[in-house]
Amino acid sequence: MKLTLRVWRQKSPDVPGAMAAYEVDGISPDMSFLEMLDTLNEELILGGQEPVAFDHDCREGICGACSLVINGDAHGPERTTTCQLHMRSFRDGDTIDVEPWRAAAFPVVKDLVVDRSSFDRIIQAGGYVAVPTGAAPDAHATPVPKPDADFAFEHAECIGCGACVAACPNGSAMLFTSAKVNHLNVLPQGAPERESRVLEMVSTMDDEGFGGCTLAGECATACPKGIPLFSITSMNREFVRAARKRR
Repeated sequence: MKLTLRVWRQKSPDVPGAMAAYEVDGISPDMSFLEMLDTLNEELILGGQEPVAFDHDCREGICGACSLVINGDAHGPERTTTCQLHMRSFRDGDTIDVEPWRAAAFPVVKDLVVDRSSFDRIIQAGGYVAVPTGAAPDAHATPVPKPDADFAFEHAECIGCGACVAACPNGSAMLFTSAKVNHLNVLPQGAPERESRVLEMVSTMDDEGFGGCTLAGECATACPKGIPLFSITSMNREFVRAARKRR
């Protein structure tokens, strides 16, 4: 496959960026998108140019580091992470635009790399449980109804990639925050911080500069782990309940 790549290049947060065009040839349809970028970078290095900076880690669809907007879609045309997107999703001769996440709360560090530490601060605001440390308790020591366990596990699948923010027209982090709130609040271990958790995490989310949620639904469509849109309404109920109790 021969492709034309239009890649966002930006040397630092304080320097304006622009799209740069590159030709890559000999791309196998079985390559992942990141392997294709590796091929581009090898060619750039051999040509004495600076390689394109992009985030990656596990390359197994687990860590969420591979955050790219491809032809306007978070993680590309398939509902998966960028590292699990293969070049068979494109055609020979295609022109592909590759950009970083676009959100005020995700400032560009360099090229396709953005600072997502705002997500870390949201989790730090309340994403924990105050349970004693020590040996693991028996599995049956704290009974959890299966619907609650399934609900918690569904939300715990969030990998914090930020695709929901990148896809949202408002740059909202409601889907991410709701996933982190719900998977703890539904379990008995999360009960002691149930009210404070949702209030603190939502407050921190607002302070970080994320946009407001208008339930456009793009977040759930782009989520590679399938976090459902009703997660947001579940968190809203938790927030109203906690706010009333605090007053």
